[in-house]
Amino acid sequence: MVNASFMSSERMDWETPQTLFDELDAEFHFTVDAAASDANAKCARYYTVEQNGLDQDWGGERVFCNPPYGRDVARWARKAYREAAKPGTLVVLLVAARTDTLWFHDYIWNGKASEVRFLRGRLRFELDGEPGNAAPFPSLIAIYRSRR
Repeated sequence: MVNASFMSSERMDWETPQTLFDELDAEFHFTVDAAASDANAKCARYYTVEQNGLDQDWGGERVFCNPPYGRDVARWARKAYREAAKPGTLVVLLVAARTDTLWFHDYIWNGKASEVRFLRGRLRFELDGEPGNAAPFPSLIAIYRSRR
């Protein structure tokens, strides 16, 4: 049965599984979490909904971003792609593997991202540090390295 809460806009505070974040952080050494809350931030520096990571300058940062899943994912993918054009910027974007969408083709596929990693199986996102049911969709990690 599909976990309806993943398909609903009611919950936008699902957390990245800590083990996945730790693996990525060991590789990329993040300096900021671009889409967080006070309760689920993965980095010491982070942007909340009120601060709106889409409006912040990510230049020169090593950014981790697991954006809210919903209609704005395209905006986050575009932001990651554009910010990576700035010198010294790295962005790691965790999103649903929606390979049929315009945003996937416009901002991730065919060399837009430096690297794309499709994750095996379905992630179990967390709420308050506790794993939920497996997501009803596959996920990918798009890595954007500075193009300068």
